[in-house]
Amino acid sequence: MDWVMKLKHDRKNCTWVHGPIIVGAGPSGMAVAACLSNLGIPSTILEKSNCVASMWQYKTYDRLKLHLPKQFCQLPLLGFPPNFPKYPSKDQFIAYMESYARAFDIKPVFGCTVNLAEYDAANSCWKLTTSEEGVFFSRWLVVASGENADPVLPEMVGIEKFGGRVIHSCCYKSGKEFQGKNVLVIGCGNSGMEVSLDLCRHNAKPFMVARNSVHVLPREMLGVSTFSITMALLKWLPVRLVDRFLLLGARLSLGNTDRVGLHRPKAGPIELKNTTGKTPVLDVGSLSLIKSGKIMVTKGVREVTKRGARFVDGKYQDFDSIILATGYKSNVPSWLKACCICLTDCGMFTEEGKSRKLFPNGWKGEKGLYSVGFTLRGILGTCSDSKNIATDIAILWEKEAS
Repeated sequence: MDWVMKLKHDRKNCTWVHGPIIVGAGPSGMAVAACLSNLGIPSTILEKSNCVASMWQYKTYDRLKLHLPKQFCQLPLLGFPPNFPKYPSKDQFIAYMESYARAFDIKPVFGCTVNLAEYDAANSCWKLTTSEEGVFFSRWLVVASGENADPVLPEMVGIEKFGGRVIHSCCYKSGKEFQGKNVLVIGCGNSGMEVSLDLCRHNAKPFMVARNSVHVLPREMLGVSTFSITMALLKWLPVRLVDRFLLLGARLSLGNTDRVGLHRPKAGPIELKNTTGKTPVLDVGSLSLIKSGKIMVTKGVREVTKRGARFVDGKYQDFDSIILATGYKSNVPSWLKACCICLTDCGMFTEEGKSRKLFPNGWKGEKGLYSVGFTLRGILGTCSDSKNIATDIAILWEKEAS
């Protein structure tokens, strides 16, 4: 520890953390901290926002509910309250996250943005430089900043000319402020579908751009969650057969979505999820509004004009606002600079900040580096990663203590 004490003396605001440093206080970071705490290992969470689950609190729309049943969305060691509905609301999920923090005495360092994380080979530790709280050092670093940290803003010809409002779906709260307006929604994933549904219910006129093919599945089949059915079938059948079952069920329940402009990919929904991370849309009412013409599905945008947009099929439409339901991306490359440890084939992340390894092997890197929630498996993947990380660090913790 002599080098640590000397460093503290030479430079102010330097902190040695006895235990792992976790970057991010979302569900992934909280899950790791809880699993570590359960094994008697302290940790420090650095969170740039002022609360836990900041994406849920600040970057989601009001009507959002979990798309999957609550048993598939709970974190390790503490489930949802039994009085919560099958599909908890946004506010209920936030309340659950806050109670989770209290239950495990998790107290993140809020307002702490990590600008740079790099491995200090000379001292065998991780060095994290922050803009607000100085410099932190630890033997272990857990990346929990998420696959969906920053919004994706697509390039669109003429977008700078548009005279109306342009926002990303992370800034969308309710269709109330768009009442009576023509709104162009770019994207037909779960966010695009639900934003369009919410706009329609507030008497706005949404035009949803289906830029790519998409699988639309019913949220439930015969009263049972489609996800529950899928998980059960995957225990016994290969992905190819499960995909066939899901597509047959979708065809019987929803009809041929190609007829309304939502073309299905050639790969099945589970195969596509496993290989690309693209999640199928679970329909919660949008498709019936599309069929009735209340939500218009359009082709790709050729260019945006001052008053509207011209589409690739030559049609033109005036719009009051544009909402970009174009998804999110990882921000890991902007702050994790571990050179050969992270950004080469032997490491954890690609240059786009995605995991190099598939589930369930993407949680462990080299030199005390870990990641949680980057293997395209949602909260179920987070739970698995968190338990593995805590167990691995506990073994090293005991060795060092002895």
